[in-house]
Amino acid sequence: TAPEIAENGAVVPVAALSKLPGTESIAILIAKNPTALAASFDIPAGTEPGVSTRIKMAETSDVYVLVKAQGKYYVAKKEIKVTIGGCGG
Repeated sequence: TAPEIAENGAVVPVAALSKLPGTESIAILIAKNPTALAASFDIPAGTEPGVSTRIKMAETSDVYVLVKAQGKYYVAKKEIKVTIGGCGG
């Protein structure tokens, strides 16, 4: 989950919850940021595979959540519009 519009790119709340069995990791990537990888989480076996954090976004961009489960990768995408830049803008 993430907002459609982020009024301040310096603090954009995002959350991801995997319903895939055997989820091993969750990563959050931002296509147009200087560094695409915003966060990466290893999910210990037996725990709920959900994460929540705040990210910085330089500009309006697609945000990807990459989930690794049972050795396979799955991706979800959402565009977030930024009205005030967060990475030096």
